[in-house]
Amino acid sequence: MAYCEVDRYQNGDKWEGVRLFYRRYGRGATKVLLVIGLAGTHDSWGPQIKGLTGSLEPADDEAEAQRTDEESGDAAAAEGDDGDGIEVCCFDNRGVGRSSVLPHKSCYSTAIMAKDALALMDHLGWKKAHVFGHSMGAMISCKLAAMSPQRICSLALLNVTGGGFQCFPKVDGQMLSLAFRFLRAKTPEERALVDLETHYTKEYLDEKVGPCTRRTILYQEYVKGISSTGMQSNCGSTMH
Repeated sequence: MAYCEVDRYQNGDKWEGVRLFYRRYGRGATKVLLVIGLAGTHDSWGPQIKGLTGSLEPADDEAEAQRTDEESGDAAAAEGDDGDGIEVCCFDNRGVGRSSVLPHKSCYSTAIMAKDALALMDHLGWKKAHVFGHSMGAMISCKLAAMSPQRICSLALLNVTGGGFQCFPKVDGQMLSLAFRFLRAKTPEERALVDLETHYTKEYLDEKVGPCTRRTILYQEYVKGISSTGMQSNCGSTMH
């Protein structure tokens, strides 16, 4: 398994390394960094990884060999022989998945996690990358672009706010209902239904795409890989 130690923090008298767990997919000169949102892990990017590289098979063994070459001073050579393909890296933010869980709230901010992403790019030997962030990951990506614009080939943001008072939701019956259902959600499937209604309008979710609605398609993609029980590749009955 691949880890990147991004910085160090003090826990009493003992120093512990902050480690990010990451995966790499595909090979190529085009580098893509995927930054996931709150409570998500690297596993959340399955459809995007498949679409970009054509495979969900991690390239970690090859990547680790390349990283060893880079650490010995051969980073330029390692970048130069990648060809015309696409290489994708996704990772667990600090505090989730297989990455380090830090003891204090002060250890978590979008600016700190943007520095984590930069440290990961350095660890991989990537001078520049196309950066795609989702939700909180998009906020982290904005900070990353502001800190080091020279490291960004392109910036793609999904389900993100620019901040300010205008980003606060209107307190109405729908918002209170979503908050209540969110608190009661016990499974990934229940959480998926609430998240979809939080991020998309009813009109968009009810729109037909072939025999399915967007709600059904997005729901299936959301829970794919988390819970395969009862899931179908078509528009079978998966929701209640």
